[in-house]
Amino acid sequence: MRAISGLWRWRHNPLCRGTDLAEAWMAFAALLLVLVAAPVVGVLVGSAAQDVLQRSVRAQHQSRHLVTATVVRELDPSPSAADPEGSVGGDPRHRVLAHWTAPDGTERSGPVPTRLEDPRPGAPFRIWTDGHGTTVARPLDTATATTHAVLAGVGAALMAAALVEGFRRLAVRHMLRRRYARWDQAWDKAGPDWGRTGAGS
Repeated sequence: MRAISGLWRWRHNPLCRGTDLAEAWMAFAALLLVLVAAPVVGVLVGSAAQDVLQRSVRAQHQSRHLVTATVVRELDPSPSAADPEGSVGGDPRHRVLAHWTAPDGTERSGPVPTRLEDPRPGAPFRIWTDGHGTTVARPLDTATATTHAVLAGVGAALMAAALVEGFRRLAVRHMLRRRYARWDQAWDKAGPDWGRTGAGS
């Protein structure tokens, strides 16, 4: 708003230089781009991310299966066995040797992490596997995918606004350098006669 009022105030001012007017128009254009173009960029990027992530959610839910495993015995904790999903709400994590039946009917066993409080032999718990019974991470859920898409859109909008403002600042800096160079040239011409009686008369 300040750019608009400043532009209106300067338009018929005899002291207004071309660079002042150009700077005001540039500020006005940058404001419009930040208010209009940046949100549009954010919506487009967020929508594209939402489409890709929701397709990934559907693909993961089709290819991953929740099966029941049975604890054979508890194993020593290993840092490399940590689940990338991490413990939620401070739930204890254990590493156990478990046995389960794959979706294709084959019997499988191996070390898996579990949130069971007391992983006694024979205790059942649920794990995610692919179609062949290999353990996989939990599939992405719809709400998490939507959150990531919203964050991508907001990030893209902020990035677009930052690029517009950065370009405006670079352009204004270039204009200031040219203005100072012209001042130096004018001062070089007037400098030797400055203050001399009768100079220029």
